[in-house]
Amino acid sequence: MDTAAQLPVARTLTDLLASVAAWRKAGLSVGLVPTMGALHEGHLSLVRTAKQRCDRVAASLFVNPRQFGPHEDFERYPRDEAGDSALLASAGCDLLYAPERAAMYPPGFSTNVIVADVSTPLEGEFRPHFFGGVATVVTKLLLQALPDVAFFGEKDYQQLLVIKRLARDLDMPIEIVGCATVREHDGLAMSSRNAYLSADERRVAAQLNLVLHEAIKNIRAGKPIADEEAEAKRHLLASGFTGVDYVAVRDAATLAPVVDLNNPARILAAAWLGKTRMIDNMAV
Repeated sequence: MDTAAQLPVARTLTDLLASVAAWRKAGLSVGLVPTMGALHEGHLSLVRTAKQRCDRVAASLFVNPRQFGPHEDFERYPRDEAGDSALLASAGCDLLYAPERAAMYPPGFSTNVIVADVSTPLEGEFRPHFFGGVATVVTKLLLQALPDVAFFGEKDYQQLLVIKRLARDLDMPIEIVGCATVREHDGLAMSSRNAYLSADERRVAAQLNLVLHEAIKNIRAGKPIADEEAEAKRHLLASGFTGVDYVAVRDAATLAPVVDLNNPARILAAAWLGKTRMIDNMAV
């Protein structure tokens, strides 16, 4: 256990288990906030929410190679453990779990967790490797820490549904809590990848939030959903986005396509600004 920093850091599963066991022995509840680092206010809001719900909170920091495609940004993904640790401590976190890659995926590791159905559309179409990597690493983290509650941001809404499904299907005695997206002053959803944006791209990025709000307003006013999805794509491209993977209104529980608002729905989008891929979603 590394305690030189203000926030204790567990580097091995043994260290993590020892800390959680001590909390359990004292009768304390445990919350977990999994992250890939490059922390921002969105992550810290998860920690603060966890602290309100649980006696002790652990956050994990692991840049998971299995959820990156061969031409994606694994190597350049922002990393700053010292800065992240300080931020976590300021938010009330009690332990940082920062395992090495070899500890998470030791030689001979050959298990993959696949969540069908909810992982198939949208992100599953454009990043087919992604949810297998997410589901596998999150399953490991949940089983390693065995928290009472684990906290995830709604910004990655499809990911949240995948994690809820795997926890339910695998009978994990863990409550999965989704927390509201934290946004910049102009409505841009906070994301670690926002650091990639140039000044000009950052100005354009705020249009994603505005375009989705406009689509929601029109859909609630009775305009056809398919028309608004297509119009939102056109608006994004006209505002300066260089590509749009999808803008889609889907059932909030299953991500199945919808033609009306008889059940709760969500609008989800993924679009490109240069080399940066941005995602966002909102309740319709």
